[in-house]
Amino acid sequence: MIKHIVFLKSKEKDAIVKRNIIEEVAKRLNTLPSIIPEIDSLEVGINFSDRDSAYDLALVTSFKNESDLNTYRFHKDHLKVIEYIKQHKLQTAVVDYNL
Repeated sequence: MIKHIVFLKSKEKDAIVKRNIIEEVAKRLNTLPSIIPEIDSLEVGINFSDRDSAYDLALVTSFKNESDLNTYRFHKDHLKVIEYIKQHKLQTAVVDYNL
């Protein structure tokens, strides 16, 4: 089993705009399991911590194998979410590992 974890952080200064961007990313990510069958599980969490080092959103997904992860990575609907993330210049950190 593969775990794919992504953290996202917005540089947006306006708290309302920032929250709207993060909520939209979460909404778009949450649609993916119904579209991409290779996703075994997907969990999105929006951060509530006000620490400077905190990221705004965490995505935790699992896949049966690396091939399924790659199918997800290059799926057109996932790429649309990535494009939205890039459009809003969100900082990302990613970890992929085997269980």
